[in-house]
Amino acid sequence: MEKRAFARIPFNAEARVYCGNKVCDGTVMNISEKGMFISTQDMLFPFESQLDVAIPFNGKVFSVPVSLRRMEMSPDSNDGIGVEFMGPSEEYYQFVNSLRDTL
Repeated sequence: MEKRAFARIPFNAEARVYCGNKVCDGTVMNISEKGMFISTQDMLFPFESQLDVAIPFNGKVFSVPVSLRRMEMSPDSNDGIGVEFMGPSEEYYQFVNSLRDTL
């Protein structure tokens, strides 16, 4: 069984995913210091693509560069993508920690 380095935090926020001239909308379902899962019906991106994710939250937009690590299509759960962060800012880490503090 795989053990995660960082615990996932349940989250529900709209997100916009950018890859070159392709854009798709989704919902962040969970988030951690290392990555997030975005529920989306738009599976437009090749595996290991480098993407940018914009998450509007509390009047701010957090934009983070990510790498596509997983695609999930299942009739039993949300379709979506798992992404890993590539050098998120200190402000982003503070944002994740503030979410953890609300649990």
